[in-house]
Amino acid sequence: MIMNYGFVKVAAAVPSVKVADCKYNARQIEQLSVIADGKGVRVIAFPELSITGYTCGDLFQQQLLLDTAEVELMQLLNNTRQLDIIVIIGAPVFLGAEIINAAVVIQHGNILGIVPKTYLPNYKEFYEKRWFTSAVGISDQMIHFCGQSVMLSSHLLFETPEVTFGIEICEDLWAPIPPSSYLALKGADIIFNLSADNDIIGKHRYLCSLIAQQSARCLAGYVFSSCGFGESTTDVVFGGNGLIYENGTLLARSERFCFEEQLVVSEIDVERIRSERRTNSTFIANKTNVSFEVKKVVTELMSEKPLVLTRKFDPCPFVPSGDKLKEHCEEIFSIQTAGLAKRIVHTHSKTVVLGISGGLDSTLALLVCVKTFDKLHLDRHNIISVTMPGFGTTDRTYSNAVNLIHSLGTTLREISIAPACYQHFSDIGHDEEVHDVTYENSQARERTQILMDIANQENGLVIGTGDLSELALGWATYNGDHISMYGVNCSIPKTLVKYLVEWVADYTDSKSKETLKDIINTPISPELIPANENGTIKQKTEDIVGPYELHDFFLYYFIRFGFRPSKIYFLAQQTFGGVYSDDIIRKWLHTFMHRFFTQQFKRSCLPDGPKVGSVSLSPRGDWRMPSDAVSTAWEEDSEV
Repeated sequence: MIMNYGFVKVAAAVPSVKVADCKYNARQIEQLSVIADGKGVRVIAFPELSITGYTCGDLFQQQLLLDTAEVELMQLLNNTRQLDIIVIIGAPVFLGAEIINAAVVIQHGNILGIVPKTYLPNYKEFYEKRWFTSAVGISDQMIHFCGQSVMLSSHLLFETPEVTFGIEICEDLWAPIPPSSYLALKGADIIFNLSADNDIIGKHRYLCSLIAQQSARCLAGYVFSSCGFGESTTDVVFGGNGLIYENGTLLARSERFCFEEQLVVSEIDVERIRSERRTNSTFIANKTNVSFEVKKVVTELMSEKPLVLTRKFDPCPFVPSGDKLKEHCEEIFSIQTAGLAKRIVHTHSKTVVLGISGGLDSTLALLVCVKTFDKLHLDRHNIISVTMPGFGTTDRTYSNAVNLIHSLGTTLREISIAPACYQHFSDIGHDEEVHDVTYENSQARERTQILMDIANQENGLVIGTGDLSELALGWATYNGDHISMYGVNCSIPKTLVKYLVEWVADYTDSKSKETLKDIINTPISPELIPANENGTIKQKTEDIVGPYELHDFFLYYFIRFGFRPSKIYFLAQQTFGGVYSDDIIRKWLHTFMHRFFTQQFKRSCLPDGPKVGSVSLSPRGDWRMPSDAVSTAWEEDSEV
C-alpha cells in the first residue's frame, strides 16, 4: 500500500481562453487535465464559466452558445474517461427557462454533480443577474445534462477515499457567510472556488487576505482558480489567479498577468486539517448552527500513485523568517516580561534569583529579568545572578557569565558547588571518579538548593531557565534544574532561544553585546563532566540526545498536529535531505519518541510559566498525558 500520509495533491488551472469558443476552451481544459493527472493531481479546478469564457455577456442568452457548451462538455467527458483525476469545470447549465452559472464535476466520463452559484454580483461591470438565476431560487433536483441524470444542488459534498470537498463560485466567497463555511462544518476538508475576479488596484491583496481568513476560519484547504489571459478586456482585466491555501497558509500561487496557461499544484494535508478540527471546540460547537442537510456524492476509487511532494516545509517551524522574526521576538519577549512582572507584583517579591551558567537559556532568562525590572522601575541590583562553578565549568562559560552579569548591572554571587558535592559523595558513598548520572545530577540538585535558599534569604523568586525542547526530551534533572518558582523559558524551543538572545543583543550596550554574541556561539552543554585536556567543553548535549533542529521539528509536528512518527519521518526526509541521512533522522526520531514518553513524569509537575506559542507542554492545559503511558506503538511506527 502506498502511504500518502494524508496529503492530497490538488491543482488550480488558469487556461488560456477564447471568448465564446467552447471547442478551443474544452481542448485547453483537456490538455491541462491530462498534465495534472500525470503529476498525480487528484482534483483540479478551472475558472468560472471556463468552457465558454466568463465575459460572453448577452451571448449567454443565445441558445447556440448553451448548446455548444453542452456538446463540448460531452466530448470532454469522453476524452477524459481514462483519467483518474476529478475535474471541476465552470459552465452555463440550461434549466428550463433559467440559466445556471455552475460548477460541473466530472470523473471517468461521468458527471458527479453540478453546483450552482449562490450569490450573483450586481456591480456596474458584472451584472450576472441579467443572465443567471441564483441557487437560492432553485430547489435541489435531478436534471438531465450531457446525456446523464445528474444531481444539481448547492449543498453537494464530494467524497473520495482520501478527501471530502465542496465547491463555491466567485462571489460566494465575498458573502458575509460564504457557502464554504457551511460546507466545511458539514465535513468538507477542501473548498474549490471557480472564480472570475478582475483586477483593480489593491483588490488582489484583499482577495488573498479573504482566502487566507476563510481557509483559517473553516480549518480547511482552499483552492482558488480565476480566469486570466484571453477574457475580454472591453472594460476590465483579469490577472489569472491560481491560489492554494491550507488553514490560512499560502502553499502555491500563479504568476499574475501571465500571457500563457498555468497549472498551480500543491499538496493539502487533509490529516492535519482533520486533526485541527478535532481539537478545536469552537469549530465542533458551530456545527450545530448548520440547519440544512448536505448531499454526498461518493466518487469512484482512484488508482494509487506514489506521492511526490512539491510543497516545502520549514526546517525550523518555530522560527519565522525575514522581518517576521523581529516582530516574533519582540512579542515573545514582551509575553515573557509581562508574565514575570505579574508574578513579582503578586508575590510582593523583593528580588529574583537565577543561576547563570554562560549558556543560552540562563542568558535569555537573565535578559527577561532585566527587562522586567526596568519596566517595573525596580533596581537591577535586586536581580541576584548566581554563578556556581562545578566540575565541568569551562573558562569560556564562566567568563561569559561573570561579564554578562557585570555589564547588565545585576548582583553577582559566586558559589562553587565542588565542596558541597564532594561532601555529598562522601555522605552517600559515591566514588567521585565515577562520572555517572549520580555524579551529574547531584551537581544540578546542589545548584537548585543554593538558589532556593538564597531566594528564602532575600525574599525572592527562583527563575527557571529550562526551555521547551529540554522539557520535551526530559533533558533536566528531576528536582534540580527541573524546578523553579517561575519558568520564563518554558514554552520557547531551543532553536528559537538563540534568535531571541541575538535580537536582544542588537538593542543592548556594546559590552553586553560582545558577550552575548560569544554565548550564542558556545556549544550547548550542561557542563557536568570535567572539560578535556585543553579546557574546552567535553560534554555536548547534541552529541548525546541529537540535534535540536531535528528534535524541534519532531516536537512541532508531533504536538501541534498529532502526526504519527512515520509521517514526521517522511516530512523530515523531505526537509533535511542532504543534511542528515535517513538513518540519522530515524535514529533521533526514535530517541525523541522514547524520551518524550518516558520523561513525562517531569512535565507532570512543572512550575508555572508563560505560554508564548501554539506548542506548549504545560500539564495544566496544553499537554495532559499520563506519566506511565506506553510508547510502544510510537516507537514501532518511528522505525519505518
